[in-house]
Amino acid sequence: MVDLNNRRPLASRDSPVAQRVARWLAGTGVTPNAISIAGMGAALIAGSCFLGAGLVGGGWQSAALIVAAAGCQLRLLCNLFDGMVAVEAGRAAPDGGFWNEFPDRMSDLMILVGLGLGLGEPALGWAATGFAFLTAYVRELGVNLGQPADYAGPMAKQHRMALVTMAALLAALQPIWGGAFAVLHVALWIVTVGAALTALHRAGRLLRRLRP
Repeated sequence: MVDLNNRRPLASRDSPVAQRVARWLAGTGVTPNAISIAGMGAALIAGSCFLGAGLVGGGWQSAALIVAAAGCQLRLLCNLFDGMVAVEAGRAAPDGGFWNEFPDRMSDLMILVGLGLGLGEPALGWAATGFAFLTAYVRELGVNLGQPADYAGPMAKQHRMALVTMAALLAALQPIWGGAFAVLHVALWIVTVGAALTALHRAGRLLRRLRP
């Protein structure tokens, strides 16, 4: 089940468009778990396109990066609507907690490792993934210790995906501005360092809450 007290605070959840889409999805009979699985599919497409972008050039490379950026955003939309259909539409399932978390970890892995492989930097991709996992681990550790879920940044999930999306779109313009994959390298480094700082930041906040 989804814990209403520990949902990620999202302003987009209250937008009229999001509410209408959630109602439409609920009316189709699609389950929140299916939306979560679709989010993993979007992440797989994004990661595969990042990998493919490193193997091709020219227009094909730009197209792959644009699709990768779209996949990252679709992953976030699925993360938004699975919870909305579960909670606002009253479609939560007993195993919803699993599907609320597991796809997120798999999505981070596929996108960040795929990006690292496409750049020829697999170790950096795995490092980014590891620190992204650690941010989620510290959050869940806090919940298990009786504290509210901490979604603080500076490099929480939405920040990671926004940065990777923007970098992918900028890199897609390479044939125009004559750049290289430098922007993606920089973005992946920022994600890696930022996620590490986020995990430390959340850990410090958790310790302060636990101390009398």
